Amino acid sequence: MDPNSQRESLRSQLRIEPGNMVSSLENFIRGYMEKLERDGVILGLSGGVDSAVVLALCKRAVGAQRVLALIMPEKESQVENRKDALNLAEYLGIKTRLIDITPYLRKFDAYRLFPIGKLPLPIKLKGAMIKKAYRSYARLTGESPFSAGIQGLKGKKFGPSLQKANAYYRIKHRLRMVLLYLWGEMENRLVVGGANKTEYMIGFFVKHGCDDAADVMPLLNLYKTQVLQLARYLKVPSSILNKPPSPDLVPGIIDEETIGIPYERLDMILLALERGWESPRIGQVLETGESEIEYVRDLVRRSEHMRVVYHPN
Repeated sequence: MDPNSQRESLRSQLRIEPGNMVSSLENFIRGYMEKLERDGVILGLSGGVDSAVVLALCKRAVGAQRVLALIMPEKESQVENRKDALNLAEYLGIKTRLIDITPYLRKFDAYRLFPIGKLPLPIKLKGAMIKKAYRSYARLTGESPFSAGIQGLKGKKFGPSLQKANAYYRIKHRLRMVLLYLWGEMENRLVVGGANKTEYMIGFFVKHGCDDAADVMPLLNLYKTQVLQLARYLKVPSSILNKPPSPDLVPGIIDEETIGIPYERLDMILLALERGWESPRIGQVLETGESEIEYVRDLVRRSEHMRVVYHPN
């Protein structure tokens, strides 16, 4: 089979039949709510596409009246994300609870961990400074802060600074996880997470955060591009669908710049690796360098500890 045919074969494997998938995921959510004897479901609503898809699925699965969405911004969150989250919940008729986690983060002195986080500057200016620092780190060390921080930082250049930066942004999602379980258990709700397969496989999530710790993860078997197919089918608003995906944990940081590869190509590389293809074949078919493929392979390998719990045999 020639490279063009193989490339199209990979693309076709990433295409889903959204109607059937939506029906299956509705049954999955509803089934586990009943199996675990919960009265409803709860999720964190960020204003991004993954949580928007999960919200729409939850409404279809159990009805709007049994869904609660927590919107948990902090002082460095993008205002438009909060607005998108509130507007979507209102459109779908979902009850929300808005909880500003800034006071909790201040209690932990989290903003002092990251030098730029301490500065009383506009978010856009902070974002530009952080993006510049991110690129400088990559230039000086040969790897991005994201890839460097997947494992420990023992002996690494600028390790102490990156340790503090990791603690600064990761506590945000861990606090959100705590709040989801607080409200979930007070109201006997199933905690529904929004992690997708792409981010889970490369370690682009916060271990024990709200994108990792949940009762059920309906999107965990779907690559990011497949989640986008669901989003279009579910008529997620264009304000959410068309903006660059971002974890909204650090100003100025968006997914594809942080990871270094567009999601469409990343998903095809991950699928090819899952199918057992060797790097030269992937490079030829996808017309990309082997260094990029090995980078993805290395992310999957090094982030394994984030997906498992180690214990004695």
